[in-house]
Amino acid sequence: MKRMMSESEVLKSLRNVLSRVSQAMEKRPGNQVTRLVAVSKTKPVPLIQQAYSGGQRHFGENYVQELEEKGHDATLLEQCAEIKWHFIGHLQRNKVNKVTATPNLYMVETVDSAKLATALNKSWEKLQQENKLNVMVQVNTSGEEQKHGVPPSEVESVVDHVKTKCPALKFNGLMTIGAFDHDLTQGPNPDFIKLKECHTSVCSSLGLNPEEVEISMGMSNDFEHAIELGSTNVRVGSTIFGARTYVNKATNNPTPETSTTTPSITNDSTNEQLNDRNDTKTNTSQSIDNIAETLQTVHVKDKE
Repeated sequence: MKRMMSESEVLKSLRNVLSRVSQAMEKRPGNQVTRLVAVSKTKPVPLIQQAYSGGQRHFGENYVQELEEKGHDATLLEQCAEIKWHFIGHLQRNKVNKVTATPNLYMVETVDSAKLATALNKSWEKLQQENKLNVMVQVNTSGEEQKHGVPPSEVESVVDHVKTKCPALKFNGLMTIGAFDHDLTQGPNPDFIKLKECHTSVCSSLGLNPEEVEISMGMSNDFEHAIELGSTNVRVGSTIFGARTYVNKATNNPTPETSTTTPSITNDSTNEQLNDRNDTKTNTSQSIDNIAETLQTVHVKDKE
């Protein structure tokens, strides 16, 4: 059985990932900085605190209930005052108010319809927040019916809706979940290429500055590849925090993702992609350092 990663191991892993992010950025043209979102799904507060102590500020959650619990956690509110939460799971409209009420909510990356954008806008307006809520439009780049996201042909329409009909929202960019099993020896991930094409098309059609429209793609097993292709926002979980542990409701005991021999980073990363992909398949799932400071501070889109 795979044990939970210790706090010191989390800090070491975080530094390693940040170094890899930095190296990947050097391999692409331009000077845009990539933001690292540490995906803390199923991870306890002490591990989040440890990553925060290493300079990490952006954290991602897939489930509404877990975002609520961690966002309102007294320890995190007191000791991690600058934390910035990203919601990166599928969001139902009837759960919008719970998400927007989360303290330190920074961004919702998974807007997959104009109706959801409208619901977020109304909810954020009722809270009378000083700042607009950052959002990304999720694109279904693979065309798989079981995946959430806007079809590429409808991206322009949804983005335009956010920008013209949702004054409480700030359109930050486009997001996709790439195929977890893509073999990079066969060439670039087609999902990433498709998102880049959508990015170019939307910016051209709506007269947007491409450098001001983010591209969110890349997870544990492919974030370096995504960065080299232009990603400005990567979502990395198991490579930082270790394999995820889920609660077995029958025994109320934690159950690791894998229960055989200790998997390699590659296997952990594959599990992360599988679980994140599965998160998009069902609405019921929701019920249930110095380098870091530099990356977070100079990011062109990372404004309060």
